[in-house]
Amino acid sequence: MSSLVSGATNFRDVGGLPAGTRRTRAGVLFRSGNLVDVDDEGLRAMGDLGLRRIIDLRDDDEVRFAPSRIDGLDVDVQRVPLFLGSVESFFERDVSLGELYAELVEGSADRIVEAVRAISEAPPALIHCTVGKDRTGVTVAIALAAAGVDRAAVVDDYARTEGLLPAARNRRVIAGIRALHPGNRHAEELATRSPAPVMRELLARLDTAYGSPADFLRAHGMTDAELERLWDALIE
Repeated sequence: MSSLVSGATNFRDVGGLPAGTRRTRAGVLFRSGNLVDVDDEGLRAMGDLGLRRIIDLRDDDEVRFAPSRIDGLDVDVQRVPLFLGSVESFFERDVSLGELYAELVEGSADRIVEAVRAISEAPPALIHCTVGKDRTGVTVAIALAAAGVDRAAVVDDYARTEGLLPAARNRRVIAGIRALHPGNRHAEELATRSPAPVMRELLARLDTAYGSPADFLRAHGMTDAELERLWDALIE
């Protein structure tokens, strides 16, 4: 599947996912990588989506290096930086993808709640980071699971990302990481992969620690009324 927005990697609608006897609404929640290379055609496509809010999960350095191209769009941009520490630090420490996600939910839980709230406050919404794989993947998966989307569908949506990342981009990024960190064991996984077992493990971790992804959000400040609003926004 090609990106919905020309120039934006991994830009897609999460509509149509099964949630029991229902499905997620189309045209309500979109996810992507950064928007720095959006071209004129892509800008028009974004305008046609009627986006009301863009939730940017990147840190200040990432935003400075790759500013979003959203010229002329009447859209609210909400910054919710998720990582504790720089992206580079994960390669320096050679963490696995599973370890990264565990750190993310343990260290940035309040930010994840803020981002999930933002999804339901002003749809249609776009949530993105640099690649749309990890910070976006974790936040969208928790939001979908909390709204009652079938667990297998949540995992499958996450896993789709690696097939949407351009091969040339992957080669370039991995080469850069290897040059700086030649002994890194997890470079390819961190930079290019979205394996289903990693997301299944993360959601199971939330089940064990909190009861469910919805209970994870509750434990960090989300109210039942806010969860109901999320359900109403996402589910047909």
